[in-house]
Amino acid sequence: MMMSRDKTNLLQYIHATIPVSQRKAVEIADRFREKTVAKNEFLLQEGRICQEFHFLDEGFVWSYTHDVNGDDVTTNFYSNKQVVCEMFSFFKQRPTKENFQALADCSTWYISFADLQIAFHSMPEFREFGRSMLVTAYADLKQRMLSMVQDTAEERYNLLIHSSPDVFQNAPLKYIASYLGVTNTSLSRIRKEISKR
Repeated sequence: MMMSRDKTNLLQYIHATIPVSQRKAVEIADRFREKTVAKNEFLLQEGRICQEFHFLDEGFVWSYTHDVNGDDVTTNFYSNKQVVCEMFSFFKQRPTKENFQALADCSTWYISFADLQIAFHSMPEFREFGRSMLVTAYADLKQRMLSMVQDTAEERYNLLIHSSPDVFQNAPLKYIASYLGVTNTSLSRIRKEISKR
C-alpha cells in the first residue's frame, strides 16, 4: 500500500483560514484525499462540471478560457499552498467555461463535491472553513477585476511579480501577457523598460 503524503501544508492552510483547534483541523484535513497530476494533464476541462476542490501541495497550474476569436486567455495561476477550484461550476454544479492544466507535476489534496456536502452538514467548523475560503476567493476576484480597470499594464505586471514571482518561473510569457491583458510585444517592452531602471 502506498504511504500517504504529509498533510502539514494543508493543516497550516486550515489554521491560517479559520481559528480552530489542532484536533478540528485534523478532522477537516482527514476529509481530503491525495492525488497526483502529471505535467500537461488537466484537472478540469471546458464543458465538464467541476467535482473536485483541490489544495495544491506542490506544483503549478494555470486556468484559461477562450475569447470570441478562439484564442486562449489566461484567467489565473495557482502555486503551492493555494486552492485550485472553479468555484462557480463546483458550487452550482454547472459546466465550466474554463480549463485547468498542470504546468508542472502536481501533488494535491482534494475533496469531492459529494464529500464536501456531507462535511458541510455534519461539521460546523468545516462550514466556517468553506465560508472563509469563498470570501477570500470573491475578494481576490474583485481585486483582479478592479486592477484590470484601474491599473496600468506596468502596475499589473509589478503587482504580479511581487505577489507571485513563481509565475515567471513556471508559466510561458505568452500566458502571462494574456493574464495581464497585454500583447506579447507589450509585455516584452514593459520588461525591458523595468530592467533598465
